[in-house]
Amino acid sequence: AFRSLVKRRAAATPVAYLVGHREFYSLDFQVTPDVLIPRPETEFLVIATLDKLREREDDSAPADVVDVGTGSGAVAISLAKHSPEANFTAIDISPKALEVAQTNAATHGVAERISFLEGDLLTGLDESPQFDFVVSNPPYISTSEMAELPVEVADYEPHLALEAGPDGTDVIQRFIPQASTRLRSGGYLFIEISPMI
Repeated sequence: AFRSLVKRRAAATPVAYLVGHREFYSLDFQVTPDVLIPRPETEFLVIATLDKLREREDDSAPADVVDVGTGSGAVAISLAKHSPEANFTAIDISPKALEVAQTNAATHGVAERISFLEGDLLTGLDESPQFDFVVSNPPYISTSEMAELPVEVADYEPHLALEAGPDGTDVIQRFIPQASTRLRSGGYLFIEISPMI
């Protein structure tokens, strides 16, 4: 078994997929080839959202938060662990990714506080839900950048969660108008984007 793992690593299979988990925001997350491997830079998305959530602590109504393109659930679950009063929705276009996210939510004891939905960005929602926070780490890699990614990313991580057209903005351009119709007055939209955009 060990030799098999060594051979797979030599062929550039990411370590997180070999061991089946990855740490993110001091929590351990199951990962499979159906989800992106959580990365440290995405923790800034969690930190920015938590900072604004804490500013609302005196508000009488719990905040409603939606994580769009949840993948492993790392963002939504990390937020839920640190914001026990808020309500969460996690959306992903991939049913297999949602299975991983639901497993992680159960592991961290927040499954009952997160509604998991399958959908393309925000199009799967009913007409009524409004949110105080819309957060997302959407695909933002351009087609040309995809060709330059390390083999362990380009050949193993899901392209659906990475690539976003010639400029890397195809998904973001669809997403921002949708988010604007879902945010309550005074709400926040947090998106991780490429520094190249």
